[in-house]
Amino acid sequence: MKRLLRAAYIVWVALRYGLDELVLTSFQRPDLRLAARIASFGRDLSAPRGQRLREALQKLGPIFVKFGQVLSTRRDLLPADIADELALLQDRVPPFPAEEAIAIIERSFRKPISEIFLSFDREPVASASIAQVHFATLRDENGREREVAVKVLRPGMLKVINQDMGLIRMMAAWVDRLSPDGKRLKPREVVAEFDKYLHDELDLVREAASAAQLRRNMADLHLVMVPEMFWDWIRPEVLVMERMYGVPVGQVERLREAGVDLKQLARDGVTIFFTQVFRDGFFHADMHPGNIMVSVQPATFGRYVSLDFGIVGTLTQVDKEYLAQNFSAFFRRDYKRVAELHVESGWVPPNTRIDELESAIRSVCEPYFDRPLSQISLGMVLMRLFQTSRRFNVEIQPQLVLLQKTLLNVEGLGRQLDPELDLWATAKPFLEKWMLEQVGPKRFWNELKDQAPYYAKMLPDLPRLLHGYLSQRPYAQTQAELIDMLREQRRANSRLSALLYLAVGVLLGLVAMQAWVWVRIHFF
Repeated sequence: MKRLLRAAYIVWVALRYGLDELVLTSFQRPDLRLAARIASFGRDLSAPRGQRLREALQKLGPIFVKFGQVLSTRRDLLPADIADELALLQDRVPPFPAEEAIAIIERSFRKPISEIFLSFDREPVASASIAQVHFATLRDENGREREVAVKVLRPGMLKVINQDMGLIRMMAAWVDRLSPDGKRLKPREVVAEFDKYLHDELDLVREAASAAQLRRNMADLHLVMVPEMFWDWIRPEVLVMERMYGVPVGQVERLREAGVDLKQLARDGVTIFFTQVFRDGFFHADMHPGNIMVSVQPATFGRYVSLDFGIVGTLTQVDKEYLAQNFSAFFRRDYKRVAELHVESGWVPPNTRIDELESAIRSVCEPYFDRPLSQISLGMVLMRLFQTSRRFNVEIQPQLVLLQKTLLNVEGLGRQLDPELDLWATAKPFLEKWMLEQVGPKRFWNELKDQAPYYAKMLPDLPRLLHGYLSQRPYAQTQAELIDMLREQRRANSRLSALLYLAVGVLLGLVAMQAWVWVRIHFF
């Protein structure tokens, strides 16, 4: 019953803010239009359509705000007035009172706020769908005065999210049962994955741990900065981190005036994304403009500054290798290999005809190669890919939903910074280098080093194990037993020699394979 009431409320809010006029432009039946007016009696449509959409999403709660944040990066799919309004959802959601934030902080640390911080700004600097941020200063464990940012969860968030997720799960179950695309789209699995990551955002200790991991991973890249976490002052509802300075990445004119190379900045963003995905298998999965700044300080000029680590994605080695092979095949326009990979991974039924799938993928992708983003109709590409996937029963992979979302964020940022950015050409050298590292002696040597601790632990035990085995043998042995033991030892020596030759052969084969891949990449 609660879910039905929530569904009715969503419909009422949509009508109240005139979203029926925005979405259903062909909604012309007078009787239905009259019913909509009666259901939303007193609605005011004087505000611009973008403002009405933003306010409706804010009224519906954090899940709908998240949806608006993702839409705001897709300026190629939205009118400018709507995109500009939705961009305000990234860090300008109406804040909750400072008194509530202070009460949450004091309850979390069981201390008055004056004993925690040297100063605390009551006015929040940013307010988003899940939490808001206040600036403060504190004294760290070394006695130094540090400027910090204090993130505080909105009160009552868990109840609101659970209500909406229950409704969304119900809708997913309907799609699964009633839609012919239910099995392929896997709506229940996708919703479960989204539910998991949304609840992860409600634990700020988990977010701090993710930030610390990204900070370590990105330390040697020198393209992005991640704030330091102050672990003594982190609780599930409160997170205290280093205060970062920079210009929001969406303020392109300010960046240009500061002398930032926007084309290089766009390329660096692509490099950061593919490094996190393919090298680390651990990536920042909420890369909308509200979570990213650019440093203009002399020591770190032009570097990205990442914020808000509530949603991170992970990939297994199998996922990374599969995706890298797909990207590499796309770059070479080897559509047959792309089709084969779809079958090998189980994305399409095993009886799918490779030549038909290859032809379909070619017809979708080929017209868009060698074009800048400004000339690509991504709406048309997505529509045609959906038609193709429906024809061949391609199944949605829930574990890759976050990656797909983040790729859209990265592409949207690239379009803002450099409309002429060629996403594929920028990523191709990185992926080719990564692929070389996966098939050559370097991979063999790295795996050998990974197993070294196991062998090092086992070797000292060999004499003891051998002695124990021999001590259990009868003291008196017949001559026949001794001969049998010698024969067995000779056979063991023969097997050991064969394994040694095989290992040398495999190593030489890997060297030859790497040489062939290098020749193919550079000369074909």
